[in-house]
Amino acid sequence: MVSWQSVLDWAAGGITGWSWCQIVIFTLVVTHITSVSVTLYLHRAQAHRALEVHPALAHFFRFWLWLTTGMSTREWVAIHRKHHAKCETEQDPHSPQVFGIKKVMWEGAELYRAEARNAETLRKFSHGTPDDWLERNVYARWSMAGVSAMLIVDVALFGLPGLAVWAVQMAWIPFWAAGVVNGLGHYWGYRNFEAQDASRNLTPWGVVIGGEELHNNHHTYPTSAKFSVKPYEFDLGWLYIRLLQAVGLAKVKKVPPRLVTGAPKPEADVDTLESLIANRYAMMAAYARSVKRTSRAELARIRALGAQVDARLYRAARRWLHRDVEQVPPAEQAQLAQLRQLSPVLDQMVQMREELRQLWLSTSLSRDQLLERLQQWCRKAEASGIGALQEFARQLRRIRAA
Repeated sequence: MVSWQSVLDWAAGGITGWSWCQIVIFTLVVTHITSVSVTLYLHRAQAHRALEVHPALAHFFRFWLWLTTGMSTREWVAIHRKHHAKCETEQDPHSPQVFGIKKVMWEGAELYRAEARNAETLRKFSHGTPDDWLERNVYARWSMAGVSAMLIVDVALFGLPGLAVWAVQMAWIPFWAAGVVNGLGHYWGYRNFEAQDASRNLTPWGVVIGGEELHNNHHTYPTSAKFSVKPYEFDLGWLYIRLLQAVGLAKVKKVPPRLVTGAPKPEADVDTLESLIANRYAMMAAYARSVKRTSRAELARIRALGAQVDARLYRAARRWLHRDVEQVPPAEQAQLAQLRQLSPVLDQMVQMREELRQLWLSTSLSRDQLLERLQQWCRKAEASGIGALQEFARQLRRIRAA
């Protein structure tokens, strides 16, 4: 006969009898495995095809995600691909620019489930996802069976504390992925590149959720298996990929383009044009740094002349002067227009930034026409008398094909 004491002992610690410290460590380990499964398998391998993983490892990821999230690979991939295709528009499944940061942060899982019911999204964006017997008859058909099995395992292992372990497992991805990355990742943080959306890097150290914090980098190079691009950034997911690659369990298909430079050419050529377009985000980031340095010098010059300049102009210059014009809020555009009137140097730098950007936005021009425009841009920059523009033109003539 089972005694009440044995029942109480089991309820307090399950079959393991682990301490709270041990249970917390276990919870952190299993939730981390879930994060790795999402970033390596669902995100980098399935949604963007930046990575190939060994079939055995892919099956482990699918099984683990079935246990710990109940998510369907087909649904997750389709929703994420639609997010990239329709980013920051009314068709984006979870943009805080559309729904508001509070909605996405705290109701991101609800937004995900609503989009998962959209048959058109699944039909259009789910191509190439698993469609084998297991997927059709187990993982997709009985999605709640996995998380229910996980509940039984947690309670069996840890007794009543297992309920808390299971609750953390169930909330982990809805909070970190659906809430933090999809929400804060398009609302707050730093930007390395002027991607055509509001994506942000939340931290230079992509550790908590396997590198997904480096969201602006990812939106800039979505088909790259590596999310870190700066020397001070760390992508834990990329470390795992390199380890898996070393033992033959993963194959990297693409990483961010590498900017190669050499001695300046007398004039920009086709190689310069192609390298500029391939590395446009890195080059525009360099141009942004030039704008920031020049704006500080120009603002100091204006102040030295005794001009009465509203402090809001300084804030607008620091935050918005180097950004794409469509990214600047209407309320700030009047401030920037006033600043450009006060400084012909900044006015020309902003104008020429847009002219340079048109080289890869002008889809109707031939390669020869684009090259002629690039050469004209370089000549105009070198004749401007503005040191920052002259230096950037020299940088352009230094870039080479990788």
